[in-house]
Amino acid sequence: MSRRIQVPSLLDDPGIRRAKTPERRFLFAVPPLAGHVEPLAAVAAELARRGHKVAWTGHRPTLERLLRPGARLFTALEPDFEARLPALRDRLLELRGFAALRFRWEEFVVPLGHAMMPGVEKAVDRFRPDVVVADQTVLAAPVVARLRELPWATSAATSAEFSRPLAHVPKVEEWVGERIADFQLHHGIDDLLDLRFSDHLVLVFSTGALVGDVSFFPDHFAFVGPVLGRPAPSAFPWDWLDGRPAVLVSAEGERFLRAAAEAVRDLDVQAIFVAPPGTVPDPSPNVLVRAQIPRIKLLERLSAVICHGSHETVCEALSHGLPLVLAPIRDDQPEIARQVDAAGAGIKTRFARAHPTELRAALMTVLPDDAPHRTAAARIRDDITTSNAPAEAADQLEKLT
Repeated sequence: MSRRIQVPSLLDDPGIRRAKTPERRFLFAVPPLAGHVEPLAAVAAELARRGHKVAWTGHRPTLERLLRPGARLFTALEPDFEARLPALRDRLLELRGFAALRFRWEEFVVPLGHAMMPGVEKAVDRFRPDVVVADQTVLAAPVVARLRELPWATSAATSAEFSRPLAHVPKVEEWVGERIADFQLHHGIDDLLDLRFSDHLVLVFSTGALVGDVSFFPDHFAFVGPVLGRPAPSAFPWDWLDGRPAVLVSAEGERFLRAAAEAVRDLDVQAIFVAPPGTVPDPSPNVLVRAQIPRIKLLERLSAVICHGSHETVCEALSHGLPLVLAPIRDDQPEIARQVDAAGAGIKTRFARAHPTELRAALMTVLPDDAPHRTAAARIRDDITTSNAPAEAADQLEKLT
């Protein structure tokens, strides 16, 4: 991580004035996925604070829900694709493994790129940005930037793509590359690149302490750290916590939740399940089921987290030094779970065949104060707490101009 070096004797000299960064214009292109918008919203706010102009292009209803009132928005989603979004999201939640990967590329990522091309082109022509910032799933934005000969940056909301998650299945990895190549050829670019990784700047909202050795990445890959969620007010019976180790279970699937509830039934712990009422039948006295929780505040009182391995949940847990038990299902979860396991900060378990005995053993392994998983989680916590993702990302984007 870069460090600014201050020289007080020079800065205090009245004959020297601090140079003001010229105003620049940044266009953010994002998918209709909240977890991909929120990190960039923090970066955009930092750029605006520095006096730059910021605009967004994507799915207007999603952006209006997530951004501050008054944000400059350019709609970039054709109506036909927008109408299919609810069904696509439902289908993505149903699929597993390679079926989910294939559906994601063939029915979501590539069609999303085609559906956004006209709107992104219009946004670039009207806003005239100095830099285009493209989420990894928005193929249209780097293509438009290349066609307009503009510098562009990749925004990686998750670290999953930075350890070659498909290296063990090279034919599938090649198939994904072919989808990206075909998209570029379709839109008139034959000088092919992997559009998930800009050759100007790649902003990774994660840390090398989680990803592993990042020293071999090119200099334009910046691991700026995660953007953590904001505290959300929610009622919680704080008196229920009695001092025993407390565990958060943030998961889905009634079968898995039942297995997790059975796993903690006879343990000297308290477990808070984030689930709709009635999802966990006949919970034991040490189990509390809540539809909503004040997650950030509650994490300060916990000893461990059981989850599927979403990047956001993992980073929030690790930012508090909490070891994890992970049961990945889909998307980036298997790779994030593998990274946590490799970093020594948690244990990867099964989702489809979850069993109380396996979950109980994993939880009891990570819970002790002297467990190596807790030490590893504390190491990652220290790396996260010393980062400032919005400022670091803004610094890197300013250099592109």
